[in-house]
Amino acid sequence: MTEQMKRTTSIAWAIMLLVSLLPNIIGKEIFGQALPWLAIKSGLLVALLAVGFVVPLLRALRPFVFILLLIHGAEYLFYSQMGRAAWWPAGLGASAPFAGQMLGIQLQRMAVSLTVLVGLLLIGYRREQFFLTRGQLDAPIGLVRWLGYNKTEPWTRFGAHWAIYITLGTLVFLVIAGRPSLAALQAALPYLPVVLLLAAMNAFSEELTYRASLLGVLDGIIEPRQALYLTAVFFGLAHYYGVPYGIIGVVMSTFLGWMLGKAMLETRGFFWAWFIHFWQDVAIFSFMAIGAVTAGGL
Repeated sequence: MTEQMKRTTSIAWAIMLLVSLLPNIIGKEIFGQALPWLAIKSGLLVALLAVGFVVPLLRALRPFVFILLLIHGAEYLFYSQMGRAAWWPAGLGASAPFAGQMLGIQLQRMAVSLTVLVGLLLIGYRREQFFLTRGQLDAPIGLVRWLGYNKTEPWTRFGAHWAIYITLGTLVFLVIAGRPSLAALQAALPYLPVVLLLAAMNAFSEELTYRASLLGVLDGIIEPRQALYLTAVFFGLAHYYGVPYGIIGVVMSTFLGWMLGKAMLETRGFFWAWFIHFWQDVAIFSFMAIGAVTAGGL
């Protein structure tokens, strides 16, 4: 890694941490303050984007900053405003039953991901450059000795195995946290088609918005391993208040982000990242459905 790439990498990490959920977590959990983080982060990104036109060290990171700004703007527009609009159907609102409420949220997330997709195309990226292709499904994995993989094997085996491991790990976490009854499991079964649809939509939206886009604009700008770690941490921090939640949720989501980013970089495609994410989301949305049919939730 050249000295310039090292400096660019350090700046990319600093930008990511500043506009991630980390400031929100520190402000709320340590200082008990809810600052207008969206305005602060958006202002910082706008300033960095402008400075990038005159400061050579930031010039290469302009696409990265632009996509982060686009994500923040689209999330505000579609998450905070769309659901409150007069034209938004009540059946997809926050007070709607489980299926309608969750579908409304996923439509908002899809709007964010499509905005990011259009943004990438407008700044000159081809879909192959941000991994929006099937990719080489049987590409060899990079060795992962700390996971016990000391020899190369194809992603057709590695990806299938880890889809099972990650889904089972998530199920264990959810069962311990929620302890659903057999009656609740049976009552939630009619929601299975909805759960599968929600999982497919959520996996696509999150993979495009928070992984493929960021890995794509960092490709060739910083070392691939650093881009992988950076996007994994960004994804993990975003789950502090999500499912799974808390420190355990951050650790689990960071590992998942690393695994899915590894899939994209090594296969140069979207499929395995989406596939693994999809099955984990099936587990998560299934437990949300159980909460919806259980008085008081899980």
